[in-house]
Amino acid sequence: MSKIVLITGASSGIGKAIATLLFDEGYKVYGTSRNPINSVHFSFELIAMDVLKVDTIASAISYIIEKEGRLDVLVNNAGMGITGPIEETPTDKMRAVFNTNLFGAIEVMKGVLPQMRKQNSGTIINITSIAGYMGLPYRGIYSATKGALEIITEATSMEVKNFGINVVNVAPGDFATNIAAGRYHAPVTEKSAYKTNYQANLDLMNAHVDDGMNPLEMAKAVSKIIRTNKPKIHYKVGGFMEKFSIVLKRFLPDRWYEKILMKHFKL
Repeated sequence: MSKIVLITGASSGIGKAIATLLFDEGYKVYGTSRNPINSVHFSFELIAMDVLKVDTIASAISYIIEKEGRLDVLVNNAGMGITGPIEETPTDKMRAVFNTNLFGAIEVMKGVLPQMRKQNSGTIINITSIAGYMGLPYRGIYSATKGALEIITEATSMEVKNFGINVVNVAPGDFATNIAAGRYHAPVTEKSAYKTNYQANLDLMNAHVDDGMNPLEMAKAVSKIIRTNKPKIHYKVGGFMEKFSIVLKRFLPDRWYEKILMKHFKL
C-alpha cells in the first residue's frame, strides 16, 4: 500500500519538486497552497490550506483522512523569507515570518499528530534551512525562525517517539527557486546607516539563489528519508561549503567564525 503524503507549500519551488517526485515514485500525494486555482497543472492533488488559519489546516487534514483513512507523512515545507537590518525591519513583519515559518509549521504538526498516534506510525519532515544554524547578516529573522523550528523538531521527536512517529528536519542551502520573489525586503533607504552593506548583501543573496542547486536534490533527500526505517533527526542538503560552515561553527572560536562570515558577506 502506497503511503499517504501531505506536503505544505507545494505549488512551487522545493515543495513542488518534492511532491512531483514522490507522486512519480508511487506515493499518494496531497500538496497544499493558499490559492490552488491552477491545480489542473499539477500531477498530484493540490488542496487549499493556509498555515496561518487553523480551520483550513483542520479541513485539509480531515479531507485527506476521510478519503484515505490514514496519513503517513507530513512534509512541513510552507514558509516565507525576510531580509533587512534588525534595527530597520518592522516588528510586525518579523512576527509574520515567525507565524508562518515556526507557528504555522507547529499548527500543521498538531493537526496530523492525532491521526499518526492512532495509527501508531508516521513521519514528520520539517524543512528548515542551513541558515538556521547561524545568525546571518540581514537574514537574522529568517535564520531565527528556521533555527527555532530545528529545536522544536528535536523536542517533538522525543515527545512522540513512543507513538511510533519519527520527526526529522531537512536543512537546505541555496536552491534555484523563486523564494526571492516572495520575500519581505526591508527597503533600502538613502538615509539608512546600512544602505551600502545591505544592498550588497541583497545582491549576493539573489545571486546565490540564482546559482543554487536543483530542487530535485531536496526531493531525492526527502524520498530517501521516507524510505528509512530509523531516520536521523538532522539532515543537510547543500553545497560542500554550506554544510562545512556548520562544522566550522562547532570548532572555531566565536569571533573567528564571525570574521569568516563577515569576510564572506563583504562586511
